[in-house]
This record gives sequence, C-alpha cells and structure tokens, in this order.
Amino acid sequence: MLFLQLACVVSAASAASAASAASAPPTASAPPALMPPQSPASDALDVDLGYAIYRGFPNATTGIDTWRGIRYAAPPTGALRWQSPQLPAVDRSATIHANAYGPQCNQISFSGMPGLASRMGAGDFEQSEDCLFLNVQSPAEAVDLPVLVWIHGGGYGAGSGQDDFTELLQTNGNSFVVVSVQYRLGPFGFLASEEVVRRGVANAGLLDQFFALQWVQAHIHRFGGNASMVTVSGESAGGGSVMLQGMAYGGSVGDALFRSAIAASPYLPRQYAYDDLRPTQVYHAFADHAGCRTDGASQPLFDCMVSRDTATLQKASAAVTAGMPYGAWAFLPVTDGVFIQDEPSRQLLRGKLNGRSLLVGNNANEGPLFTPQNITTEPDLRTFLRLTLPEFGEEDLDKVLRYYPDSNASAFSQPKQFTTNVSGLSSLAAEQQQRANNIYAELTFVCPSYWLAEAYSSQGRRAYKYAFNVQPGTHASDLHGYLGPLGGVPYLSADVQRAFMMMWGRFVTEEQPSIPHAVAAGTGTDAAAQWPAFSAPQPYQLNIDQTGGKPAVAAMGVYSPVDTPYFTEPGLEPDFSLVNAYTWEYERGTRCDFWRSLAAIIPA
Repeated sequence: MLFLQLACVVSAASAASAASAASAPPTASAPPALMPPQSPASDALDVDLGYAIYRGFPNATTGIDTWRGIRYAAPPTGALRWQSPQLPAVDRSATIHANAYGPQCNQISFSGMPGLASRMGAGDFEQSEDCLFLNVQSPAEAVDLPVLVWIHGGGYGAGSGQDDFTELLQTNGNSFVVVSVQYRLGPFGFLASEEVVRRGVANAGLLDQFFALQWVQAHIHRFGGNASMVTVSGESAGGGSVMLQGMAYGGSVGDALFRSAIAASPYLPRQYAYDDLRPTQVYHAFADHAGCRTDGASQPLFDCMVSRDTATLQKASAAVTAGMPYGAWAFLPVTDGVFIQDEPSRQLLRGKLNGRSLLVGNNANEGPLFTPQNITTEPDLRTFLRLTLPEFGEEDLDKVLRYYPDSNASAFSQPKQFTTNVSGLSSLAAEQQQRANNIYAELTFVCPSYWLAEAYSSQGRRAYKYAFNVQPGTHASDLHGYLGPLGGVPYLSADVQRAFMMMWGRFVTEEQPSIPHAVAAGTGTDAAAQWPAFSAPQPYQLNIDQTGGKPAVAAMGVYSPVDTPYFTEPGLEPDFSLVNAYTWEYERGTRCDFWRSLAAIIPA
C-alpha cells in the first residue's frame, strides 16, 4: 500500500477545489511536493512499485532489460477526463508481465495531412484514453546509472512512447537507463477554455509528463537509475514539451526533476492564454461537433463532454481539425497561469528555468512538411502568412517580408538568401516557396532553439547548440540519427549516426556532448571533439553534416511532402564544423530577434 501514501503531483483536491470555486482565473503557485522514493526491489526483473509488480524481460544479446506498458497514472477517463493525473489504483494480485506496450493515446492529425497519425506509427495499434503508460530500457544489472527520459513528438496530437532505444544505448556502452513516456493528446490533453480551467485543468498532457517525471524520481532506482542524474529529452512537440517542462511553475522546480534537457527541433506554435478567443472558439466548436449544445439551454458543456464516449469525441476532434489552416493543430498548450505562467519568448528571456544544462538543435529544412507546396508568387505567400499569422496586419506582414526578401532582391549578390544547408541552395524549394518554408521553420522550430540556447547559457547554466544539416534535413529526419537503425538509413552515414548517438550519450552521462576524436574525425575539422558551450558573445553552433556519396531522389514519407534529393553510400563521410549561430544562414540571429520582438502579437 506504499504507493497510496505518496503525494500526487497535482492532487485530486486541486480538481475538487477548482470545481467548487468561482470563475476566478488561476493563480501562480509553487509546484506540489515530489513523490518520495520507495525501498529497492529484491529481484532484478520483478519490480515492486507498491501499487503493482511488473516483470521485465532480458535480452542476452544486447545486455538490456526491458519493461513495457508500466502504468504510471490512473486511467484519465470518466470523471478524471480533463483532470490532473492521479495515482494508479493498487492491484498486487498478480505480477504483470511487462512484455507488451500499453495502448497508444487517441490520435489526431493536422490539417493538410490527414494521414499523418497513421504514418507516425499509430496505424492499427490499439488506441485508448487509458494510455498513461511508460516503458523502461535498462542495462542488465544496472546500478546508479544516469537516466534519459524521452517525450515523443507529434504536434501534441499524434505519436506514442513506443520508440526503441537499443542502438542508442549500445552505441554508448549501455551507460544509462531510458524511460519513454506517453501523455494525453489532442482534445484529451490540450482542450482549453475558461470552463475547462474552472472545472478541470488545461494542459493535461503537460501535467501527465510532469507526473511521469515525478514517477521517475520515485521509482527509477528500482531499475538501476539515479534519480539525481535525469535528462529529459524530446523532438518536435517532444522538444517543445521539454521547453515547457523547463518553464514549469515559473521555473521554480529547479533540478528536482531533471538536471539537464535535450530539445530537438523544439516546436513552438502560437501559445494563447487559456481563456483567449482562439482556444475558446476551438472549445465551443469541439462541443458543438460532440453534440453538446453551446447556447446554454441544456447541461453545462463541460459536463456534457465528460459524458460523451471516446468515439464521439474523436469524431468531433477530426471535424475541428479539418477546419484548421494547412499544417496547423487545433489542440495545443496554453498559458494557464499555474503550470505555464508566461509565453516562452518572454520567460526564456528572463531565465526563469528548471534544470541546469541543455543540448538543443534544429534541422536544415524544418518547414516543408507544414507548408503548402504550391506557393509560387508573393500574393500566394501573403495569403499563406495571413492564415499562419492571423493576428498580423498588413504592415506587420510587410515587416516579415523585409526580413525574408525575395532571393532575387538587389540587396543580395547571389540567390542564396536561405540556403538551409551548407552545400548551397535548398534541395527542396526555391524562390517564394522557400521563403514560406523558411519563415515557418524559423518562427516555429529554429528560433525557439536559439531562444532556449540563450536562456540556458546564463545564470550559471550551460547550453550546447547544433544544426542537423545532412540532406534532406527535413523535420524529424534527425530521429534516425540518434535512434537508428545504425547503418540502415539511406541518407545517413553510419559514422554520422554513431557520432550523433555519442553526442546524446555523452550529454546524458556527462552533461557535455563532445565526443572522442576517433569518432568525430572526418573531412571536416575536429569540431565535435572540442565542442564549446554556447554564449551570447560566442554563439557556437556545431554543424552536423556529411560529404561524399552519390546523389539520389526518393519520397521521404512523413518527413517531406515532396520527392527529396539526398546523398547515399558509398562514400559518405562525417563533416562537422563550428560556426557562429547568429551569422549562420545570412544573419539568422537577427531574424530570431525580430520574431521575439513580435512574440506578443503572435503570441509565442
């Protein structure tokens, strides 16, 4: 019964008090107390969590023990829908064989690419609202090892915790433990409005992540991990989640949940206040499609939606998403005044953060997946920008276009305004299309990585910045760099993969991503073996690239909406170099400063 005695991350009492309170906005507060750890287990693969016993399974070939489908919170269903995560019920009646993943959280896609959820791996896998499960991979007989926590991406609406980290672990000598986490997605995790906050919680998916990080503090020692040596990581929305966990409770958590963070392509869409017009409109549209009257003539909307079944809400979610602009998601994190107390661009500037060190990066071509690929004229571009930035007036759009001039503008001596990789023009687009691609990329993924690097390079913290420039360099193409399969990716040299994996591993174990010279060596400099920290006076960025190989063109599935040029074996070699992140890509730092100056309008 030990687990019942733990203090919940966000207590059930908070939901009850919110329901009984008047419609006052939430007030900022310190985070609740952490879950206290429990005594270690007696059997290496039978792990007693207090509320349940899970049996892992070994792999003698890899030397890695695995536990899948570990419940870390109660099912967020029925009365717990849109409430803070709660402790699991105690059930010690039998040992659970942890050899199968738990159900994935219910998925949605985004406008313009309705098949994305299935292409990201959801497919025919079981989906359920009862999805708060995590997975652990730990070296055999592990004791007191550092811990990597992985938060998956997917636009806060798709994805799962079913990634495999075997090759990352083996490349790093099985030197740390990995925990992969699932969290509520789409409307189940990110519905927001005044009524949602008054009757439940906004940002339920982020609260799930925080709860899982607390679970790690309470239990990871049972799997051979050291709770004081945790690195939280993620890509895309997972990277954005890392950023928001770094901001949680106004940065007052400190190092209590993690000491370091890795944010790959951190996703920063528009972040409204929970009761702003946009999330309120989405809330009412969702209720309407769920068959809940929005004129107040029947039961409250919140009660009506709590009573609806999952299938009805999934259909409502799809209907709302279909009305979004191309590449946009309907259900996203908001500023709720408690867990997320400010917009990232402002809080990061103040340096109010959790954790003490950061590895952050972006890819060369982040934009094409989220940008309609039919922009051929400047009027086309302005139409796209009006949809992407609805708060902007025409004068604001004029400013944007001045910072992203036509590549044929007389101010530039060559048409390389936005090359997006070190080898020349973008391999995916040119002219107006490339302007659109790069505007979206820098606003949504690239500049947030700069802002994070700046924030973690002050007040006694340390940051390292990279750019993944291997063609095609599209959004999420870096995943194969550090997750593998090693030597099994057409556009990636196995040596580049091995080096990238070791950068992650060194950062997890030592909080410093430099790698041995023998691994870093290639046709470029020895930059990766002597990787200095990022700072405002010296904004070092490691460019991760490769040279050689033979050209190829292929469809890249989820990574790109168009056929994509790249280089393949034989002949690929690593090519790493250190550059100035601010002057890179024709003064990218200046453009990121421009976006930050407009963050209050966006908002971001």
